[in-house]
Parts: sequence; C-alpha cells; structure tokens
Amino acid sequence: MSKNETLNLGLDYLATVRHLSLNPKMVDLLEKEDYQVSVCNWISSHIATVNHILDRHLTACHNCFFRWERRSIQVLAAPLAQSFGIDGLCNLQTKPITILIDVGRVHPDDWLGLVVHEYSHAHIGFPGHDHRFISVLSHLCLGLGLEPPERQETTEYLRHLALCNPHNRSISIMVRLFRLGAFMGRTIHHWKSIILKIKLVHPIMFLV
Repeated sequence: MSKNETLNLGLDYLATVRHLSLNPKMVDLLEKEDYQVSVCNWISSHIATVNHILDRHLTACHNCFFRWERRSIQVLAAPLAQSFGIDGLCNLQTKPITILIDVGRVHPDDWLGLVVHEYSHAHIGFPGHDHRFISVLSHLCLGLGLEPPERQETTEYLRHLALCNPHNRSISIMVRLFRLGAFMGRTIHHWKSIILKIKLVHPIMFLV
C-alpha cells in the first residue's frame, strides 16, 4: 500500500467515525500534517485488530441479555478530542447505535469497562445516569466480573466511573485518576505505544 493510499484510508476512517459521533468536533481529525501521517499509518496497520477486540467486548455485553433484549449496537475506536474530556461516547441517534471508544487514553485492560459503561446507555436508550442505567450497569458488571457501582453513587461520579478489573491492584488509583481527569491530557499519538501492549496480550492476531 502506497503512502497516499495509507493516508487516504486513515482519513476516510476518521471521517467515518466523525460522522457517527454526537458532534463532528468530538473526533480529532489532527490538523497537523505530521500527526495525520503518523496516525493514518497506525490506523491502516492496526485499526481492524483493535476494533475486533472492542467488538468482542460488545459481544460479551450482548451475551448478558436474552437475544430479544439486545439492541442493535456497533463499537469503534476513535480519537476523541481531549477538549470534550471524555474517553467514550454513545450516539443513540445512529442506526445501529454507535459506541466510540478512545483506546489511546485507556489501558487495554480497561477497554471492557468503557464499553460496558456506554453499552448501558445504549441498552436503556438514554444518555443519563438514572436508576435504569445503574441497574443495567450493575447487571453487566456482575456478569462480566467487574466491580459494580454503589446504588447511592452520584450522577457526576457515575459519569467518570472507571470500571476496572477487580483483580487489578491499581483499581483504587485508577478510579481516583479518572475522577481527577488525569487521563484527559493524553492525545492520539499515544495510540502507537498502546498497540505494543495489545501485542503482548494478543500476539497471534498480529501474525497475519
């Protein structure tokens, strides 16, 4: 694949997820040319693998419900603009419903937690964090081995909740960091370092 083809493939993908977001400005199209080339090279080489992992997490969420209870949902990785201060979003207006996850700002071990959070919004068809959201979130956490939220948690806390693996010793630190917004300062060029961690966890997927 030529450099121009790689660039065009990456830009096409970014344009696609931008169209699927709640606000086009939420997806960072990377105006700096050097960033564009770097990220588009990464996308052409790795985005299929990353989206496959996210889709497996989506399937795991689906499997917590009867077939007739499941909504039509798709999940994709996307570089979300850090000015919005979010690591994931759920767009209820698209068909299927779209979940976008910024995998570059979260450790791969915690991608499932982000998908679970946004899946809860998709399942109830509501962007807020009311009792229905807590009920679905708790159901998913119990089914997938994640730490469920407390019923009395505030809406603001739930909005920034990091659903980490309970066996991860750093869970309490991770939650505090999310609440302080410490991950918000990371940008899309960190995706390259994240893929190294993915290779360690899923090495066979990189042999193709």
